[in-house]
Amino acid sequence: MQSRTRLRALWPFAPYIVVSAIHVIANATHSPLTTPTKALLMPLLALPVLLAWKTLAPRGAAVLLTAALAFSWLGDEAGLFFPFAPELPLMLGFFGLAHIAYILLFLRHLRVRRLPMWTVVFVLWWLFMIAILGPHTGSLLVAVGAYGIVLAGTAATSARCRTMIAWGGVFFLSSDSILAFRLFQPEAMPDWTSPAVMVTYTIGQGLIVAGALLALRREDPAPAHTRAALADRDRESLA
Repeated sequence: MQSRTRLRALWPFAPYIVVSAIHVIANATHSPLTTPTKALLMPLLALPVLLAWKTLAPRGAAVLLTAALAFSWLGDEAGLFFPFAPELPLMLGFFGLAHIAYILLFLRHLRVRRLPMWTVVFVLWWLFMIAILGPHTGSLLVAVGAYGIVLAGTAATSARCRTMIAWGGVFFLSSDSILAFRLFQPEAMPDWTSPAVMVTYTIGQGLIVAGALLALRREDPAPAHTRAALADRDRESLA
């Protein structure tokens, strides 16, 4: 019964999966479909959230998830929505807000375990990226460094959630890592890395949203029970 419930919860992802595949192919072939399909990605990923809205609890978690997708959409389309402003700083700003929303969602509503020791790798990742790309970022060094912190924070806090969400955090981090090299060291990046950015991005966002919906549905009491037990244990450890 539970598996059937989960399948019903996941079928609304079909339009997002189809358009994601079309977008990646269009990106790889330099098709004019690249731009319109990218604009559809986050609205289509929000569709399963909206369809499941009445079954999601707590409502604050659903709001944070929706906010993360909205800010991601603004980041994706910063150049289109704000043609009068520099695209890259706006993109960093909107995605930074999206990551903050995800971090709050993970820590407040979706955590099921303590922070694994292996997440120290995300600190090492940030130091590596700053060391390699920092000299190429110019006046954006502070903004890029700050964005790297919240990106690493998303990946680290996703590791406290169910496995699907944790993998989503890893794919999201991978996408932005490839994109960072394409932005600041484009001469070193082959053409195939452009669709690679979107493959990892669409997978990462999709896994995070799917995992969140499975955890937040009222029919799935296990995550809520686990989160409550973990919260009680944390309070006892602080006492």
